[in-house]
Amino acid sequence: MKHPRNRLTVGVFKTICAVVFATTATACLATETPMSLAGVSRITADEAKKLTDGGAPIIDARVANEYAESHIKGAKSVPYKEKSAKDPGFDPKQDSFDLAKLPGDKGAPLIFYCNAGECWKSYKASKVAVDAGYKKVNWLRGGIPEWKTKGYPVE
Repeated sequence: MKHPRNRLTVGVFKTICAVVFATTATACLATETPMSLAGVSRITADEAKKLTDGGAPIIDARVANEYAESHIKGAKSVPYKEKSAKDPGFDPKQDSFDLAKLPGDKGAPLIFYCNAGECWKSYKASKVAVDAGYKKVNWLRGGIPEWKTKGYPVE
């Protein structure tokens, strides 16, 4: 005969395991930005450095306080304020992004970055810029963490 306490303990254990697995799996799947974005060139920090050295503007899509704390030297702050889902099929109409603060030449190279990986701001800003007619949009997916790892200048 099985003791009732053992059944309870096994049941609680199974419930805890199921909750932990579901939470962890969902967090891992739902937060990472995709590796590519149609119409956008995903670039490395080395490539971004070459482009900025050649005069390409670099746009920090993070919120103002993150920009104030530290940003890529010479970057312009154009925050992407997101309310939409962190999903490739996001609805940009739910968000706020001031395209008027981007350079007027839609044929010139432009670079977007944020905090990398789980930060969707530069991904979304890149998509909105392409949809607005910018032709040479570059996305530094590794963001400021990759830039700092390379030892490139920050302010």
